[in-house]
Amino acid sequence: MSNYNDDPEHAETSRQRYLPLHPGFRHEDVRVSEEPRDLASRWPPRTNTENTTHHVRFSDDIPYDDERRGIDASIHPTTNPRMDSNDLSQPQASSSSKSAGSRGEWRHEEYGSDTPADKGKSRGLFDHGKRSQDADDASRDGSFRLDNYRAWVNRQRKRARGPKARLEDWFNNKYQKWIIEGLLRQKPLPPSRDGRHIPVSAGDARKTPLIDERSGKHYISNFIRSSRYSKWSFVPKQLYFQFSKLANFYFLVIAILQLIPGLSTTGSYTTLIPLLIFVSISMAKEGYDDYRRYVLDKTENLAPAWVLDPDGTVGKTPNKAKNKMVGLASKRRNKRREEEEGMTELQDISDYQGESMWAAIQWQDLRVGDVVRLRRDDNVPADIVILHATGHNGVAYIETMALDGETNLKSKQACSLLAKCCDTIENLRNCGAEVVSEDPNADLYNFEGRVTVNGETRPLTMNDVVYRGSTLRNTDEVVGLVINTGEECKIRMNANKDVRAKAPKMQGLLNRIVIFLVLVVLTLTVGCMGGYYLWKSAYERHAQYLNNAGVPFAHIWFGFIIAFNTLIPLSLYVSLEIIKIGQFFLLDDVEMYDSESNTPMVVNTTTILENLGQVNYVFSDKTGTLTENKMRFRKLSVAGAAWLHDMDIKRDQQEKEAHTSKGGLGSIRQLDGEPGTNAIPERDERIETPLINNQHQPDSTWSRARSTQSTPIPKTEALLEYIRHNPNTTFSKKARQFLLCVALCHTCLPEVKENGELAFQAASPDELALVQAARDLGYLLVDRPTHSIKLEFQSPEGQLISETYEVLDVIEFSSKRKRMSIIIRMPDGRVCVFCKGADNIMIARLRNAVLAKQKATTVERRASKRKSVEIERAMSRLSSTYSPRNSINLSRRSSMFRRGSRRRSTEMNRRSAVSDDLDTWLTRRETMDLDDAARYEDGVNTARQSIVLSPVSIAGGDEAYDGLVDEFIAADDGAIFERCFQHIGEFASEGLRTLLFAYRYISIEEYDEWKRVYRAATTSLVDRQQRIEEAAEIIERDFNLAGASAIEDKLQQGVPETIEKLRRANIKVWMLTGDKRETAINIAHSAKLAKPFSELYILDATTDDLQEKITSTLIDVGRGSVAHSVLVVDGHTLGMIEKDESLKIMFYDLAVRMDSVICCRASPSQKAGLVQAIRETVPSSLTLAIGDGSNDIAMIQASHVGIGISGREGLQAARVADYSIAQFRFLQRLLLVHGRWMYLRTAKYILATFWKELVFYIIQAQYQHWNGYTGTSIYESWSLTVFNALFTSLPVILLGIFEKDLQAETLLAVPELYSFGQRSEAFNIKMYLGWMFSGAVDTIVIFMMVWGFFKDILFTENNSLFPFGQLAFTVAVILINVKILILECHHKTAITFGGFALSIVGWFIWNFFIGGVYPINFGPYIVRGSFVHEFGNKLGWWATAGATIAAVLAFELGVTALQRIYFPRDQHLWQEIEREGGVAEVFKEHAAEEGRAMPTPAGEQRGDIDESEQQRPLSPVLSEGSSGRNRFNDLYIPPSTAQQNRAIPGGIGTAV
Repeated sequence: MSNYNDDPEHAETSRQRYLPLHPGFRHEDVRVSEEPRDLASRWPPRTNTENTTHHVRFSDDIPYDDERRGIDASIHPTTNPRMDSNDLSQPQASSSSKSAGSRGEWRHEEYGSDTPADKGKSRGLFDHGKRSQDADDASRDGSFRLDNYRAWVNRQRKRARGPKARLEDWFNNKYQKWIIEGLLRQKPLPPSRDGRHIPVSAGDARKTPLIDERSGKHYISNFIRSSRYSKWSFVPKQLYFQFSKLANFYFLVIAILQLIPGLSTTGSYTTLIPLLIFVSISMAKEGYDDYRRYVLDKTENLAPAWVLDPDGTVGKTPNKAKNKMVGLASKRRNKRREEEEGMTELQDISDYQGESMWAAIQWQDLRVGDVVRLRRDDNVPADIVILHATGHNGVAYIETMALDGETNLKSKQACSLLAKCCDTIENLRNCGAEVVSEDPNADLYNFEGRVTVNGETRPLTMNDVVYRGSTLRNTDEVVGLVINTGEECKIRMNANKDVRAKAPKMQGLLNRIVIFLVLVVLTLTVGCMGGYYLWKSAYERHAQYLNNAGVPFAHIWFGFIIAFNTLIPLSLYVSLEIIKIGQFFLLDDVEMYDSESNTPMVVNTTTILENLGQVNYVFSDKTGTLTENKMRFRKLSVAGAAWLHDMDIKRDQQEKEAHTSKGGLGSIRQLDGEPGTNAIPERDERIETPLINNQHQPDSTWSRARSTQSTPIPKTEALLEYIRHNPNTTFSKKARQFLLCVALCHTCLPEVKENGELAFQAASPDELALVQAARDLGYLLVDRPTHSIKLEFQSPEGQLISETYEVLDVIEFSSKRKRMSIIIRMPDGRVCVFCKGADNIMIARLRNAVLAKQKATTVERRASKRKSVEIERAMSRLSSTYSPRNSINLSRRSSMFRRGSRRRSTEMNRRSAVSDDLDTWLTRRETMDLDDAARYEDGVNTARQSIVLSPVSIAGGDEAYDGLVDEFIAADDGAIFERCFQHIGEFASEGLRTLLFAYRYISIEEYDEWKRVYRAATTSLVDRQQRIEEAAEIIERDFNLAGASAIEDKLQQGVPETIEKLRRANIKVWMLTGDKRETAINIAHSAKLAKPFSELYILDATTDDLQEKITSTLIDVGRGSVAHSVLVVDGHTLGMIEKDESLKIMFYDLAVRMDSVICCRASPSQKAGLVQAIRETVPSSLTLAIGDGSNDIAMIQASHVGIGISGREGLQAARVADYSIAQFRFLQRLLLVHGRWMYLRTAKYILATFWKELVFYIIQAQYQHWNGYTGTSIYESWSLTVFNALFTSLPVILLGIFEKDLQAETLLAVPELYSFGQRSEAFNIKMYLGWMFSGAVDTIVIFMMVWGFFKDILFTENNSLFPFGQLAFTVAVILINVKILILECHHKTAITFGGFALSIVGWFIWNFFIGGVYPINFGPYIVRGSFVHEFGNKLGWWATAGATIAAVLAFELGVTALQRIYFPRDQHLWQEIEREGGVAEVFKEHAAEEGRAMPTPAGEQRGDIDESEQQRPLSPVLSEGSSGRNRFNDLYIPPSTAQQNRAIPGGIGTAV
């Protein structure tokens, strides 16, 4: 069904826009037909292919001109004589029509029994005249564009055969041969002859381990390691990693040179010893981080497992750890003995003697060939083949969420041969079976094997195996044979191997700066050496006292290199590690603490903290990451009326309140009444009331969070009351029939727990949600004995009735059928068929199918019209958002702040909710006037009237329920069809999973006749499944529509809001899941990855020509005429794409241009492959992967930043990830706030460090001119040694730990500010050169003023080298501290002021210290007593120091003032806003000035605001230096109805 939504989602655009690789490309060059055949002709086209952040690359070896010709030339060929005005519109039609089957598309849904005539008529409604285009021309154009891609691929292949590639291949081959295979003895294993042969023999594998045919050795153990290093690889890998930092490598070279006698003027070990200390500290930190992963691995490796050990081999093993494990297992066995005595088939071996045959061992000690026993809720320790299960008919139910993300339980069953001979331990010992399994591989969705018993062979399939990472559910016991262990298990084969240590993105630029500084050092060395030879020829050879005092060239060269090597500070990386340790403690943010699970944010590594501020892509798992793995029955439609079911929300809220009332952080927060800035609070009247006028406040938690309807719908409590007061009406009868359908059409089993509570066991969480909803609505499933269902419910008279329904047959659900049926003998003896399934499948099976399809088409046409208007509005807002730069008027800033100070004192107490209130306002602003969109059919409004429950109707009294429903509609099938299909569309647009329920009564004779056909089908040995489906078709027809249900795959709290903020922060969010396509699309809509007006492009290798589909979609998206594009691809299609190089390039070119991508049915290795492909396709991008299960580990390790969720799937992902959080919503604070802060801190630290070294040491270089380039230092050696450690390390460290340029509330409220890190605005070549220019000017001013004072000093004063050097030293120390901690540090605290005072006071204390303890000797530095008695008591010395500092600070302040006045950056303007009273306060005042807010309350005067000013659009708040695609301009508030016709510019986040 197409979606229909009366209150559409606000329009959205991707903030990440990709630039065509042809820089001269303009959309005006594309010829578009003058006839407005599609939406693209109504507004300026959206340029999805523009990107100012980075270029799309597919290979680092390809020059830019090849990229231009290879990619975008294929989309926009400029010299194609065959293209005419119609060429570009054809792909648009093609791609749109091929998106059928996805939600929110212009399409006609083809129902099962549509006739050709009906299909043609229906399609005609939506063709829009596009069938007149020439398909042959489009095919030729597609071939032409595809040929361009193929030509580009061929050029790549030629380059791959070039000298560089051949050298690389030669090196890799030699490394593999000599190092991997020769030195490490790790040769690749050849394939086995026909698989691994594993005998089913109880306990034999414990006595004699089996031999792997491929290696000739024992099979590998079940030990797994997710840590990056072993005790052997840690040192070599870390040495390589540490010295890959060019600064460390540079100092290693300097240290080696210093060890050569005669070269160093600063000692032999002054560089080597500190370098070894610093590198050791960094290695120790990395080792500690990895050791924590190792400790977490031990938790899994040491988990207990039960193996069959009839000979007691385990107990004879002399291992204390194993004996302890056996003791613990014995206690567990005794505790559960009574429980085990009740086993079914295995009860004869549950006595003590049989129990003693099972031994407890650690997971890591499992071997291939072991027979293991699993109990309910046990995790599977290795890949096993099922030998026996105690479930009904030998079926075991397996949860595989950690493997593939699917929430449905998988039914597994032992092969019939094994089930017969493995039902008891005695049979197990004597069965003599042999299992042949395929060699270990990474394919999770296929398995090949066979089993042979007594000469009879049967195949083994996916139905017979269970993989490690799965969990046993709803089954008491399973016995299995281990076939794969450890790193050869499927889940571990999908994990990344040889994971490299992650490095921060900034390290690349840092390495280039180090290279640049090496060149600077060499330049200084050459200059000083040249100066020496000039001085030698001009002076030295004429000086008698310097005869024969020449210095060899090598000594001069290396001496100056060693002297100037400190331009690259030795402590650069160590101080950076100290900073990151400080940031590590600051990440212990209470706002990222989950009180419900008592889980804080965990940092597993501090190496890449700054990467959190530069993320471009987020790759997210679905199950357990975006969702809570909970299904909730949320809405229903019955007899033309829709109802909201939120009883579970109330129960959850009560449980939460009970939990928080026990104490703790959550209760404290609630008592304070100040929710955290990262929470999802209730809407706040304080902010919304003044800003937004006439906004309806829904009274339901669900409505507040998810519903987009303009009118509320009644709750199911009202439905029950209506039925109770009007039990005999048509509506009440149909409603009871629907509830009966829900209560009977399932396969759930009730179970009474020890505390007497009734629980349900279901193979599907959807069915569990339905049964729980039926219980809430009065139909309780109390028992399900063999072939019957027992329900309890109240009669219309209020009496409790218990009825038993006989289950005659169950036709199971399958992905092909998309429905399930159950045939019930009712208590009155009638036979009824209940069926539930997908709407497009069920409609064709209704009794009045023709009328139903007509109504469905009407609803689709209405939804299509609405969607077209939504897209038009979204594109209109998009075209107005990106206005030209000359429209930016910063002069209005004065009016923006004019009145902010007047009410600051009265409003300060309302700033605690700044982030949430402002975000609500901005989100409302984005929707503009979509709420007031026109209705396109007269029936639209009336179709919604009956589902509105007015406040009066629920006031009380029997008469209140008379108008609740329309009984006339309840008796009209046509009206019921129309409203039901409309409700389904609305439910689906909210991301709910919809089902249609239907039923029909049949005669006993009809059932008996069908039963004979069905029995023959179920017992057939040929095409059994096909025959069962054919038999089902016979009885699944002529149904009466009962109603529709909508189930919520419950999202984690705050997921849609977080994704929306990430989108506004210019971060693309992709969802990679192993679940089904339909489920993935539903969640995408719920989480707002897909909008109601999104264009979904589905790539399916089984139905599409991938070349044609990708090409047409590229043209469609490249034209910029799509408001919001989402690409959907499955794992099978992705595998087909990976095999074709041309398709692969086209696919990833398309993927990076989309607003979002959904990848379903993806294996863990495919997830990791996608992440790696984006890293290679867009080299300048930074990727983040987030997940919670074992199937996410590979993806997490492949990304630049890995985030683990401490979720329901365990801690597998959390322990190997770089960072761990409890909820997805914490990601917004981690990235938008802490990520930006840490990026800014690290950037400022690096720039400040290089700046201070330049200022300090270039003074030394300038002095060389005055000492004959002899290398004499202007500074005294003791002071020079401790310059960094004592006097200037604290300023840069404090800056790197505590700096905050903007408040957290501002960063959360305006996510667009996150692009600061994505564009590398804090640390880039331009910034570095600016700081270095400033440092060069500073150092010249310092030296010239100091030298100017000393060259004219009186002979009566001390004019020696020491006071000269100490004066320059003093000026440098004070200046460095003032600039870094006063001028550059925006967030000043008592700690920063204390560090400032400590550094400066410490310098003067140091002067007193060395003046008292320095030895008395003759030399250039006369230190003893000089500071106190020689120059420290001279006014001229202090006056010169003060004048020099004042001069340098005047220059620094002047540069800062010029920048902030004429070249302000975004953060400068937002800092001004924060100083004016806070973001929310300033915006609210500004909104009042613009006349877009509610009138000022009585008693508050508006002041002297110009009348003309009120009519002007809001002025932008953006700096001239910012990127145009992230402009914070035109802060727009939704206009009143009278203002809707005015021209409205875009604003913050007004992206489609």
